[in-house]
Amino acid sequence: MAQPGWPPELGRRSIGSVPIEALRAVWRSKIAIGTSSGPEWLNELKVRITREGSTKMIKHTTICAGIDTGKRKLDVAVKGRCEQLQVENTPEGHKTLVAWLRQHRVKRVGIEASGGYEQPVVAELRRTRFVVVVFQPAQVRAYAKFHLQRAKNDKIDAVLIAACTAAVRNIYAAPDPRLLPFAERLTMIDQIGEDIARLKNRIESCRNAEIKKLWHEDIARLEKREKAELKALVASIRKHPDFAKRLELINSVDGIGLPTAVTILVRLPEIGRITREQAVALAGLAPYDDDSGKQVGVRHIEGGRKRLRRALYTAALAASFRWNRQLIQLYRRLTAAGKEHKRALVACARKMLIFANTVVARGTPWCGESPAVSASIVAPLSVS
Repeated sequence: MAQPGWPPELGRRSIGSVPIEALRAVWRSKIAIGTSSGPEWLNELKVRITREGSTKMIKHTTICAGIDTGKRKLDVAVKGRCEQLQVENTPEGHKTLVAWLRQHRVKRVGIEASGGYEQPVVAELRRTRFVVVVFQPAQVRAYAKFHLQRAKNDKIDAVLIAACTAAVRNIYAAPDPRLLPFAERLTMIDQIGEDIARLKNRIESCRNAEIKKLWHEDIARLEKREKAELKALVASIRKHPDFAKRLELINSVDGIGLPTAVTILVRLPEIGRITREQAVALAGLAPYDDDSGKQVGVRHIEGGRKRLRRALYTAALAASFRWNRQLIQLYRRLTAAGKEHKRALVACARKMLIFANTVVARGTPWCGESPAVSASIVAPLSVS
């Protein structure tokens, strides 16, 4: 009897003078070398039978596009295709871009971070259900160097970013869009603090009393604005119950004040959902090896989120001297072992972030011992 999907003639013992076994062998060879579409059950499996008899699943390729971002223009390219597009970096241009990407059945879009000019188009693409990968400029340039590509212009960069996007293996979830306005306001608060520090430095070298008075007035005005903006930001965060709970957990760690807790929450939205190693790497506080052969280099930190690292380092300076008993003991142990002051502080900042990540992951407040604030604790920690 013929197999399902085979020609009915192959169910006979012979066709004319040709034995049926020979015909069946010919039919099998046709399937094996791909000269026939084969039986229906083979098509339903959606596999391709090779000459050697192995099977390979049909590969569904994700169509990827790359966007080179400019202040006024967006250059777009699709991986493996010649078509390119240039649109204005405006809401109207973003709509044209979305329609063009859908026309070309693009599913994943890569874009290079470009000083914030990429944020509006990233938000629009994510709103319209595209998978968006935001690259650091160093990633794109490293990919170009790997392929020995030295030419550079906007169109070439768009093609390069599209190739980078297709090469990505791990796609991470987009950050919570509710955090974007909080991040912008927090950046403004940080910039106000930088302006205050700049004015204080100018006062130190100024000899004109009238100018000093003006700068003191500016400092007072900026400090008042800084406090008001921080208070408004905390109030906005607490309107969201999940953010409010996370903020209180971070703030419960000894040595992490409310400004630092806000920075961790906004600058590290992954807090509590990643490992301790990932958290310190994202903050730029992970010590990296620098060894080669017999050479043993000095461990060093590198990369990460600059504003987050600065806030943690500043908080660790006070916490490791006064507020967190575990950090006080860590600082003492490291300095007693010959570590430099800054290296010990970086280690304390790293440990502080691990504490914050742990309390958020567990969902329980910090329960460390509160240090007895006295001269007997503070005095031995003086640094020359």
